[in-house]
Amino acid sequence: MTINYKAPLRDMEFVYYELFNGEELSKLPGYEEAEPETVKAILQEAAKMAENVLLPLNQSGDQEGCHFENGSVTAPKGFKEAYDIYTEGGWHGLSTEPEFDGMGLPHSLSIVLGEMMTTSNHSFSMYTSLTYAAGKAIQVCGTQAQKQTYLTKFVEGNWSGTMCLTEAQCGTDLGLITTKAEPKTNASEEAYTINGSKIFISAGEHDLTDNIVHLVLARLPDAPKGVKGISLFLVPKVLINDDGSLGQRNGVSCGSIEDKMGLHANPTCVINFDDAEGYLLGEKHKGMQAMFVMMNAQRLITGVQGVGAGEIAYQASVEYARDRQQMRSLTGPKFPELKADPIIVHPDVRRMLLTMRAYTEGSRALSCWIAQELDHAQRNPDEARKELANDLSSLLTPVIKAFQTDCGTDVTNMGIQIFGGHGYISEHGMEQLVRDVRIAQLYEGANGIQALDLVGRKLSMHKGRYLRRYLEIVQEFIASETNNETMQEFILPLQNAFEHLQQATAWIGKEARQNPDQAGGASVDYLRLFGLATLGFMWARSAKIALEKKSGTEAEFYQAKIKTARFYMQKLLPQTLSLLNTIEAGSSSLMDFDEGYF
Repeated sequence: MTINYKAPLRDMEFVYYELFNGEELSKLPGYEEAEPETVKAILQEAAKMAENVLLPLNQSGDQEGCHFENGSVTAPKGFKEAYDIYTEGGWHGLSTEPEFDGMGLPHSLSIVLGEMMTTSNHSFSMYTSLTYAAGKAIQVCGTQAQKQTYLTKFVEGNWSGTMCLTEAQCGTDLGLITTKAEPKTNASEEAYTINGSKIFISAGEHDLTDNIVHLVLARLPDAPKGVKGISLFLVPKVLINDDGSLGQRNGVSCGSIEDKMGLHANPTCVINFDDAEGYLLGEKHKGMQAMFVMMNAQRLITGVQGVGAGEIAYQASVEYARDRQQMRSLTGPKFPELKADPIIVHPDVRRMLLTMRAYTEGSRALSCWIAQELDHAQRNPDEARKELANDLSSLLTPVIKAFQTDCGTDVTNMGIQIFGGHGYISEHGMEQLVRDVRIAQLYEGANGIQALDLVGRKLSMHKGRYLRRYLEIVQEFIASETNNETMQEFILPLQNAFEHLQQATAWIGKEARQNPDQAGGASVDYLRLFGLATLGFMWARSAKIALEKKSGTEAEFYQAKIKTARFYMQKLLPQTLSLLNTIEAGSSSLMDFDEGYF
């Protein structure tokens, strides 16, 4: 039995054009083609592909998995054909510059496309999203020759990309990597010999493309110790001839693929580099700066993976709750003609469904906001506006990555709960959603690391400018609605939540100066408080728009927005108070526990 999915195009358009002014993007240099009619047509075609091509392969791909034999990986049945359809549709180049044969459309449009793909088939989306992120790093840090060589092939879909960071002895602490790069003598161009082994490389080996280009972190002989001594290299699986054609096989091999919890249709590889030829990307010893371009792009995409998992879990749960009959409503039969009422009448089932909806739609809004800010950061000619966009995206990227993937895991688990025993077995596909999305809390920097980044770096950068600017935007909105009586049920809870956020920020700022463990102990709770408050901002803004249109031709859509916003304010946003209390309790109960007691 396959889970059904219908792309939420109306909600996506609401977020893109009504909540945030996506039409303004077409006024930015290079985005002139991004007119609403064009964007909506593109989203409709993306929805067809997600629903009709990718979704039917999701469950079968999970059951079959990838095949590994003699260093080669074969994707599950139907994946190569689906990849070819994706390629023929030109989706690889949606947001790539026209000079490299791309469409040059806004980055935010790729994020909306990415949600549909990850919702319908998370494993498949990994093959393409990593290539997209690798292309971003090459576009920002590569030479013109590298851009022309690699980006055009990425757009054509003939080559794909990966990111090779992790080694067996180090994950987040990349200063411990041992992969080596040495200048290659007698080379026709500046090249390096790469030796080492990387683990956990998603889509590191497969049969969907003719070549796979690995972005590899390695250390040069004269490299300083730690992360300051890491360089980034382009290492193709197959070497490239001077005329751009493929040559002989490089010293790159897949040692094995992991037997893992989820994402069975996407291989997680051990990749070995044995005297492989690689080419410097960016500057020597500044590989982390180049890699962070890719990582930050992927962190936003990862946050959207939480949204995608939540969306399909919600849709499936609503369908099941309407059909599954169990007991009678506490206030009397609602469907007396049936032997029992559908479970959608029961308060706890409604609590779960509304929680799933509120987190998913709120997270979609937050993702789109920051994706559009990244478009302004890249294209807006106004330097002040560009700086603001960079500040907001820098501050909120760790929140999006961690909070939204936490929510995605919570929401898919709620889906299993609604299905009951039928959710726990494989037939209905619900347990696969939990298994697949669980990795999103781990890769691209585990969520605890995102929390430390937020508390330890982002809050203090430029003397707190990031946070100040963000709070100014929220406070301006609150002030503008203070005298709007119809908005008070949304504004007052939002105001309380942001007071809690400011109190928690002040407490951490004071306590961490005396004891860094106070910040470390509070960081995860602080990020969740931040995420809850920010989604409160998204829902208050959504409610304002919906209140103005609730009597129009789409009254049902806007009424649902108002009622979901009301649920969020009353049932979910109050968690900020308990999180503030937890933060202010300090870290002593964590750190004073004797290690021998564990």
